[in-house]
Amino acid sequence: MATQLTIYDTTLRDGTQAENFNLSVDDKIRVSQKLDELGIDFIEGGWPGANPTATEFFEKIQGYTLKHAQINAFGSTRNFKNPADKDPNLLALVAAKTPGITIFGKTWDIHVYDALRIELEDNPHITEDSHAHPRPHVKYLFYDAEHFFDGFKKNREYALATIDRAIAGGAECLVLCDTNGGTLPTEIPEIMEAVKSHMKAGGKVVDLGIHAHNDSETAVGNSLMAIGHGAVQVQGTINGYGERCGNANLTSIIPALGLKMQCQFEAAKHLDRLSETSRYINELANLQHNRYQPYVGSSAFAHKGGIHVAAVKRNPLTYEHIEPEKVGNIRRILISDQSGKSNVLHKAKKYGLNLESTDPVVTSILTKLKTLENEGFQFEGAEASFELLMRRALGSQRRYFELKGFRVINQKTEMDQPPQAEATIMLEVGREMIHTAALGDGPVNALDNALRKALTHFYPNLTEMWLDDYRVRVLASEHGTGARVRVLIESRDQESEWGTVGVSHDILEASWQALVDAITYKLMKDEQKQASS
Repeated sequence: MATQLTIYDTTLRDGTQAENFNLSVDDKIRVSQKLDELGIDFIEGGWPGANPTATEFFEKIQGYTLKHAQINAFGSTRNFKNPADKDPNLLALVAAKTPGITIFGKTWDIHVYDALRIELEDNPHITEDSHAHPRPHVKYLFYDAEHFFDGFKKNREYALATIDRAIAGGAECLVLCDTNGGTLPTEIPEIMEAVKSHMKAGGKVVDLGIHAHNDSETAVGNSLMAIGHGAVQVQGTINGYGERCGNANLTSIIPALGLKMQCQFEAAKHLDRLSETSRYINELANLQHNRYQPYVGSSAFAHKGGIHVAAVKRNPLTYEHIEPEKVGNIRRILISDQSGKSNVLHKAKKYGLNLESTDPVVTSILTKLKTLENEGFQFEGAEASFELLMRRALGSQRRYFELKGFRVINQKTEMDQPPQAEATIMLEVGREMIHTAALGDGPVNALDNALRKALTHFYPNLTEMWLDDYRVRVLASEHGTGARVRVLIESRDQESEWGTVGVSHDILEASWQALVDAITYKLMKDEQKQASS
């Protein structure tokens, strides 16, 4: 019988401790929704007692309904000086009103002495009552046994005694943490078996989990080894983001568990969304995709020349360990025009477009796509732009307006005052020419305001749409100020949200491309909705 597991994601907390990886509260909401779609069981939202951003996230996420995932708040055992019912950290955890709480505590004696600066016998007491206090308030209560593997190797009896007290306090899952990331896979089996034997001898029925860091490049291996020796919860982050060298990478762990170890868990049913989720989170964090990343990288199933290509064309199993489609990726024959056809056909089906593999327009779309990608376009976070690209290639996309020209002036007249931006725009809608101007907080905002001002008279439903996020990434930065930039815009209305993209040497031109796609997509969707009603 296959093992039933739970997948616990800590991208929003442990992941954001990575250098240059930052997410706003709204970004965290979007990530939570994406992880929910993937089938993640638990999403760790942050530490509500540590910073206002986490507290705001827990307040805001209550206004959203997730289909499967449970939100967990994360925090530490109480301060030794505070009783549990008066400890600010524990009170903040309960106040977060999440279905689950995860509490971390010390299991390594060196941390008790040097970090907490208390006596060894005091730490088990705070571990137990730190769990007992929030236990009545939540459905799920997990204990992250921080530095467990180092603590076990240094002082086995003490490390085991600390997790005993977490169980006594009400923890239902003991998550063994390799916090410094120094443990090797060869060490995991003995320690896991020792913990299980200890639990069995004491008559304790509790689940075990694994939380590994990647400082020795073994976090994924350690996690899989722990699952093979009885752990039923695995913690990690999407793309392996985390402090120092990162956390266990869920985009590698999830397919390994589902496809190779025959484990059962909700995300195993949605593996085809894995690559999309990986790239989506990169885009939100404004970070480059790692093309060489296993399973989800763009080069993970890429083949270039020689006997490899010939063999793969006859039988892909000759040089691929899984079918790329199983994880939402695609096979790429780098010297072949066939590269990417399956992806285009998959997207066409998703958008309700009737395309066959033999249709010449598929090749046309691929050619355009390759040209745009060479220019720096990426569509993982801009599906609306990709759908419009396909519809334009099919000749089915209506042009709602045509640009005749725009001008943006950004002037600074006083050194202690911000610049003033004004955009003037000329459009043709139908056969009518529209010439208007608008101010804005910066040139892009002024351009956006002028465009909407010109179009709202013809399309009043644009008042129901707003720009939700705006990101700029510099491409090929060795060109300095002459480098291309990629602009990614997130837009939404009352019913949905969508992403669009633009690329140019000129940031205004790139922004214009993304803005036009955003508005065109809104008008198209409203037109489709009206036609079907």
